[in-house]
Amino acid sequence: MKKVIIFLFVGVLSIGATFAQRSVFVDTDYILNKIPAYKEAQEQLDKITLEWQTEIQKQIDNLDKMYKQYQVDKVLLSNDMRQKREQEILEKEKEVKELQVRRFGPEGDRFKKEEELMRPIQDEVFNAIKAIAEAQNYGFVFDASSNALSLIYTDSKLDISDDVLKKLGYIK
Repeated sequence: MKKVIIFLFVGVLSIGATFAQRSVFVDTDYILNKIPAYKEAQEQLDKITLEWQTEIQKQIDNLDKMYKQYQVDKVLLSNDMRQKREQEILEKEKEVKELQVRRFGPEGDRFKKEEELMRPIQDEVFNAIKAIAEAQNYGFVFDASSNALSLIYTDSKLDISDDVLKKLGYIK
């Protein structure tokens, strides 16, 4: 009887192991830093970013000069001239802010340039990860490169979202 219980227990464990999905991790920062094209793209992005930062800094310096000159001239100006200069300064400040957003905003030039340069390389890495995961029958692949572990691949066969919706009565 004891042998039968042990045999059944081992059988149940082996069946569970057969259906278990393996989880692995990758370090995409490590992978990307080993790819010469990625390093070149990063250097190109850094160079253009520096150019844009310099462009903005020149505009800020120019605005600062305008403001300082206005402070010096302010006592000598008529009300109309003061208002005109203040308006010029406000317009210049608005231009600088717009330039900053255009260059570095969420949908700005830097974001677009990064997408253009980096996305093809990142897609290539992701496709390689996906191919390996499918070939090796990995259920989950996590990226351990950032401070927080992030999931970058899942086997769609493991998605139980529709089962949950059925259980809740939203899908028949």
